[in-house]
Amino acid sequence: MFEETRFEKIHNVIFTESNAASVLVAKEIADLIREKEAQNKPCVLGLATGSSPIKVYEELVRMHREEGLSFANVITFNLDEYYPMDKGNIQSYFYFMHEHLFNHIDILPENINIPDGLVSTEDLYQYCIDYEMKIKAVGGLDFQLLGIGRTGHIGFNEPGSHYNSGTRSITLDHITRVDAAPSFLGIENVPRKAITMGIGTVLAAKRIVLLAWGGNKAEILKATIEGEITPEVPATYLQNHTNTTFVIDEAAASELTRVKTPWLVTNCVWDDDLKLKAVVWLSELTGKPFLKLTDKDYNNNGMSGLLTEEGTAYDLNIKMFNKLQHTITGWPGGKPNADDSNRPERASIPKKRVIIFSPHPDDDVISMGGTFDRLVEQGHEVHVAYQTSGNIAVSDEEALKFAEITKSLCPECEETQSIINFLKIKTDNDIDSVEVRQLKGLIRRSESLGATRYFGLKDENVHFLDLPFYETGTIKKNNLSEEDIQIMCDLIDTIKPHQIYAAGDLADPHGTHKVCLDSLFEALKILKPKPYMNDCWVWLYRGAWHEWESYQIEMAVPMSPDQVLRKRHAIFYHQSQKDGVMFQGGDSREFWVRAEDRNRLTAKKYNDLGLADYAAIEAFKRYHF
Repeated sequence: MFEETRFEKIHNVIFTESNAASVLVAKEIADLIREKEAQNKPCVLGLATGSSPIKVYEELVRMHREEGLSFANVITFNLDEYYPMDKGNIQSYFYFMHEHLFNHIDILPENINIPDGLVSTEDLYQYCIDYEMKIKAVGGLDFQLLGIGRTGHIGFNEPGSHYNSGTRSITLDHITRVDAAPSFLGIENVPRKAITMGIGTVLAAKRIVLLAWGGNKAEILKATIEGEITPEVPATYLQNHTNTTFVIDEAAASELTRVKTPWLVTNCVWDDDLKLKAVVWLSELTGKPFLKLTDKDYNNNGMSGLLTEEGTAYDLNIKMFNKLQHTITGWPGGKPNADDSNRPERASIPKKRVIIFSPHPDDDVISMGGTFDRLVEQGHEVHVAYQTSGNIAVSDEEALKFAEITKSLCPECEETQSIINFLKIKTDNDIDSVEVRQLKGLIRRSESLGATRYFGLKDENVHFLDLPFYETGTIKKNNLSEEDIQIMCDLIDTIKPHQIYAAGDLADPHGTHKVCLDSLFEALKILKPKPYMNDCWVWLYRGAWHEWESYQIEMAVPMSPDQVLRKRHAIFYHQSQKDGVMFQGGDSREFWVRAEDRNRLTAKKYNDLGLADYAAIEAFKRYHF
């Protein structure tokens, strides 16, 4: 696309979603393997770890099993490994690569090269030189697969890495360790060092493909693709590579100029959604509310085409102001006996059956506690469905506390004693026993019931689905199964809802939100022919990490200061998730603080755009199926 060249310095391809993109990347790798095989030459692959390449590896395994793709001529070199790190540790990249790829294909063991996380400190320098020389001895890398970290690192080349750097030991950036913390069940368990291929090693590859999925990669991708080359963002060095492609999804691409502000790049087809996006952007850029924007503001900021189409700024401003104002409602279930032509929800069904799907046993109150409270208060038949047990997010210390209380009440309970014994000798590599997982799940259940009772919901309207994909006892979950989808279908089919609320926040650091959302989407496909589904609307909320942008919001539910406090109290029932929660991400604030700050910021954005001044707003976007 010619319009890309004004801002973008690295070739990139944007996909609607990551699965299709991963399949195409796997096909390119497979074609290269077959081409080299036909030439009777080895195919030398540089491989990455992390969540981004998992689907690529799954597709390569499928091609090996179903299409006869052989890896007998393949030599691999992995980018990096934590140091120190035992290869048997489930957090090691040795374990990761064998789990996701090597155990399932016919690659020769001697052709697998992964940095040794246990090489002695005395031998480390020479070991890194030898690793580098081994790559050169087989002719260099034919293909290098990369991910990108939030610091802009590729491999573990953290900010400050030199353009010509080779394989070496490196100290990990704090942000990198924070991002790894969920897998290690706490940042204190994340190694501080690693062995990594260098920037120079990566740039010597004949072909480079970088994968990036999700909104949490958007800002660093913009800096990498559109910014200047700088050691502070090591991935920018890829601008100097002549055969690099970034393969990214829409969320990861969301900050690129041609996506975020396409009117600055090319002529646009102005539908109502793009008009609202543009006017919100202009309002925020100029610091003016909608109704104060002038013709000059539009013309000076690349939007003269929009103004030509609309006539005057005055007409456009009023149109967009009304569009945003009509998203605001204090009646998320619809206001009975009212004109709903300018409201986001229907008044024609006064009492609605509602399902709130919550991936973990606290997402409901964290993300939409005010709306939840309002729906119950306004007389709708509300059901909450907790899709997973959330047991992995309960610390061992918290579980031990409850086990010891139970033991004091029931000294003869042998099962409780076995839980106590297990927790006291548990090591980092131990997976929780079934009994421990059950206890941790019960802790989350009791907290959830405390919160739902606080909102006045009957216990029989609370459903614990315990979707099987989650119940592995480890961070790594199983793929979505027919059993998961059937559980979702059964609940929806029983309740026959008029409204479904679900978490649409895919920035969740351990992926559970995405699988839970996928389970809903698959269930909706199956149930769509049912007559009651014609009356079912799906509203997506976002979790504790991000909020919908102002122009994306289709229903905004304002909260009074009293309702903000009620939401806070509901979140407080989830005591095991307070004070140093395990899956905090890069934000050190507690979830209730994040939620309040986010809701307050949404309200401020509406006010800055010229709308009423509310204490807080919860936001939703409708999903059409």
